[in-house]
Amino acid sequence: MNIKKIKVNDEFEGKRIDAYISSVDTQLSRTMIQKLIQEKNIKVNGRIVKASYKVISGDEIEIEIPEPKEINLKPQNIPLDVIYEDNDIIVINKPKGMVVHPANGNPDGTVVNAVMALCKDSLSGIGGEVRPGIVHRLDKNTSGIMIIAKNDKAHINLSEQLKNHEVKKTYIALVRGIINENEATIDMPISRSKNDRKKMSVNRDGKNAITHFKVLGRYKDKYTLLKVNIETGRTHQIRVHLAHIGHPVIGDDVYSNGKNEWGISGQCLHAWKIEFHHPITKKKMELEAKIPEYLDRIIKELKEEN
Repeated sequence: MNIKKIKVNDEFEGKRIDAYISSVDTQLSRTMIQKLIQEKNIKVNGRIVKASYKVISGDEIEIEIPEPKEINLKPQNIPLDVIYEDNDIIVINKPKGMVVHPANGNPDGTVVNAVMALCKDSLSGIGGEVRPGIVHRLDKNTSGIMIIAKNDKAHINLSEQLKNHEVKKTYIALVRGIINENEATIDMPISRSKNDRKKMSVNRDGKNAITHFKVLGRYKDKYTLLKVNIETGRTHQIRVHLAHIGHPVIGDDVYSNGKNEWGISGQCLHAWKIEFHHPITKKKMELEAKIPEYLDRIIKELKEEN
């Protein structure tokens, strides 16, 4: 158990404890601090407090950081399409059908298993026991670009960039139906579906979710190709938003009522591009993931038929 102690100065009085600790200790992200508070590992003057507690000058804060749990995952020599790699991060093009981290029903064969073999001991531990290095994720049947952190410092910085909406993600999506607007924004909150706990849905009591899209092409009076950007990163966000407005992603077996006219496995949704600042060098990074063959083939066929 690693124990840190901090004494609050006058200048920080009145600041929320989670915000205060993250500002004076750059090794701890606000998300991680909130988790420690929930687990009662942070005390003020010997008392357990909530994340909303506002610090007072002279407060003595004690932070107990548990030892990292032993990772029981096994590295697996699974080929990965590596777009970029240095000492701090690795960026890959995840194929559709590959799960990001182990879970019930998917104990191995995941991105985590593959990067453990590729990076050896160079992965951040902040993601937890089964998510080493994982900063953000993609659905199993969504292909595309992902950043993985090789150390805790890189992980913390990337997490902060994501939280502050400083990471720009651009997707390519082929949807059913013709969208008449050339570009638009979907601003609808999303939460777990009350009817099916495996699905998400638009719900006014849900969390804020914002999706922007621009039309790249319209085909056969049946399909629309979109470039999509998201401000928020809710579970299934793009798929839920597009299905809600009547234009589900082609091949989506959850939100398109089982329709799959192209007979493909996986949906026509690809995380194409990502823009961020390198977590250590601060250099502006713009990286792209090649569109998968199956989606590229469908788009070309539609363009030819047009």
